[in-house]
Amino acid sequence: MAEAEADTATPRERYRAQVREEVKRHAREQIATAGASALSLNAIAKRMGLSGPALYRYFAGRDELITELVRDAYRSLADTLRVGAEGGADLRALAHALRLWALADPQRYFLIYGTPVPGYHAPEDTTAISGEIMTVLLDACVAAPAGRESPPTALAGHLADHRDWAFGHPAPPEALHRFLSLWTRLHGVLSLELAGHFAGMGFDPALLYAAELDDLLA
Repeated sequence: MAEAEADTATPRERYRAQVREEVKRHAREQIATAGASALSLNAIAKRMGLSGPALYRYFAGRDELITELVRDAYRSLADTLRVGAEGGADLRALAHALRLWALADPQRYFLIYGTPVPGYHAPEDTTAISGEIMTVLLDACVAAPAGRESPPTALAGHLADHRDWAFGHPAPPEALHRFLSLWTRLHGVLSLELAGHFAGMGFDPALLYAAELDDLLA
């Protein structure tokens, strides 16, 4: 689809797309160095040999640029998990795919799962893409073996009537509970690892992540 659109684009449109991609590349480099809150279009324009006003012809402002980066990050993870699921990956394999995706580009991970950028509010369509990620993992939670039996929890009962966050997924409350446990605990390990909090502690974070996953799937 993208190739077909590129074939029908005018030279001006192709040039505009190339410049926008270059701007995003510089933005990702800037975020990797100083964080998303320090993103500066003027600094990017200077690196590209453009004036500030010239760059604003491609992105209306900082928030539009951040939104593009957020969309790209969500889309990348959604596609990674979707391809894995379509290839037969189970919940364990998808959880490890999440970790590998995060390790490949920690700043991309923090852009969508780290501390919110001050003053920035993501548009509705980014929430829709994040819903695709949840759907793949919720499908895997439903398909996963039930594991050890346990009595109904207060949270599972609560989730029966508080499930708007699940984007209409028909998963039973127990599967919603499993998903939330997986999501929060694995992201906790990932966030600490990527932020360097395990450095110098002398253990392998990959084994901790796997142990948390084993416990969740037991």
